[in-house]
Amino acid sequence: MKKHKEVIFMIMAIVCIIIFGTAMAPIELQNDTFYTIKIGQYIMENGISEYDPFSWHEALPYTFPHWLYDVVIGGIYDLGGMFGVYLSTVGFTIILAVVWFLVNCKLTKNKLTSFILSLALIYLMSPYIAARAQLVTFTMFVLEVYFIERFLTTKKLRYAIGLIIIPAIIANVHAAVFPFYFVLFLPYIGEYVMAVLVESPNYIRKFKLHRIDRKLRKGKVAEDKKAIVEEKAEKLQQKIIDSDNKTQRRRGNPYKLEVVKNENVKWLILIMIICALTGLLTPIGDTPYTYLVKTMEGNTTSNINEHLPLTLIYSKPQLCLIVLCLAVLIFTDVKIRLKDLFMLGGLLLLALMQRRQLSMFVLMGLTIFNTFVAYLANKYDKDGCPKFIQNLQKPIGILSLLLLVLVMCVPFVKPKMNEKFISTTSYPVAACDYILENLDVNNIKLYNEYNYGSYLIYRGIPVFIDSRADLYTPEFNGDENRDIFTDFLNVSSLSLDYNELFEKYGITHLLIYKNSKMDLLVSRDAAYNKLYEDNNFILYEKLTV
Repeated sequence: MKKHKEVIFMIMAIVCIIIFGTAMAPIELQNDTFYTIKIGQYIMENGISEYDPFSWHEALPYTFPHWLYDVVIGGIYDLGGMFGVYLSTVGFTIILAVVWFLVNCKLTKNKLTSFILSLALIYLMSPYIAARAQLVTFTMFVLEVYFIERFLTTKKLRYAIGLIIIPAIIANVHAAVFPFYFVLFLPYIGEYVMAVLVESPNYIRKFKLHRIDRKLRKGKVAEDKKAIVEEKAEKLQQKIIDSDNKTQRRRGNPYKLEVVKNENVKWLILIMIICALTGLLTPIGDTPYTYLVKTMEGNTTSNINEHLPLTLIYSKPQLCLIVLCLAVLIFTDVKIRLKDLFMLGGLLLLALMQRRQLSMFVLMGLTIFNTFVAYLANKYDKDGCPKFIQNLQKPIGILSLLLLVLVMCVPFVKPKMNEKFISTTSYPVAACDYILENLDVNNIKLYNEYNYGSYLIYRGIPVFIDSRADLYTPEFNGDENRDIFTDFLNVSSLSLDYNELFEKYGITHLLIYKNSKMDLLVSRDAAYNKLYEDNNFILYEKLTV
């Protein structure tokens, strides 16, 4: 009967997660989604090529870093259009939340706290919910942590196999984050190393004792010194015993920090080494190994919003998670594993360096916070959560929970009622219609802004630049004199004369934001003729002399 009721609660929890996940998924498509669709369609028709097919710049090398995800989304788009892509975002969001919920149920043995925090996860991760490859890799990282935990506990082969399969998937779905897969191993290895270092004095004593015993057994100690050597051996033996007892007492009753020495970590290191080879199981060459390095060498990380350092005051919900973790650790008797401290501290440091990494801090930090909450719930009211779950099994409990979740959804659903898949204020929808109807897109060189270049790709218009920023840097195209990204930054900030740049690249047309700085200059320049304008965008033709 108990198991039956647990099944009822699990079904009800998953239904609520599905409802809330659907409400939080955005309807308006994100910038990168547009080029994802076209790349997926291109690969299905032509395979993976050596050069980018969407920019009018000649022979730009492209590595297709998330080719498998692109193919999936391109296929979904072919079947269901924009609505199909939206449904895929909803589906991947639900999969992430459900997997996180089930994993936390296993790790904390508390279904109620795991359910509540799974809803919190959806809310905190909402800035990162989009039709992008990261939504898949988030789920992969959650499974990675689960497989690591289970392998260290059981040493079963199936978890090791799972750990090897996951990086092979990531290398094809989102090669840029392939190195991050190994970052999540480091807290476990770090804890083991620290435990070994703490015991290192005893290792030295044991080594000395072994040498003394060996000399005594082989009769290499003179008879007149034998008693002294034996006494020394006894003292060493006693020190070893005392040190071992002290270590056991400290580990059995730590004040705040628990250090666990799990010998299975040695095998985990071997698994990690094997996983490093899975980056070769991809049709895109060495991209899983080189993509992040090349990105960090370029200047895109200092000029793109998601790569900039984090200002916590502008991420208040995530800041609350940090404060709650600290409050629980400071004001309660909760103890934290050293590997969890490494995980929280390391991911927070990465988030402060690059705001996009805040998503990983939330994903893993909320899991660790769940262990805190589950511990407190079990210690101070062991029967509280089971009783609450029992009440939720009743018809009134089920209806109340569903009603509560629906009410929670209202503030997020209401603003989306009139939302469209493509925002006409963010993307030049009408301007593209004009270009396709009146210009030969294959025989012009169009200058466009960074933020809507991917939409032009979606419409079949070759671009000057788009949100695949790395494609336009010397680190990726191999030519230090071909820095399209920096040229764009300079001309858009007016630190470079636009005529100089347009002459360099042979620009024939400009599609820019209306009333932007460049528009104010170009509109006064007799060398440019206005062809089209609407409330947000304006198209110019460069006149030939």
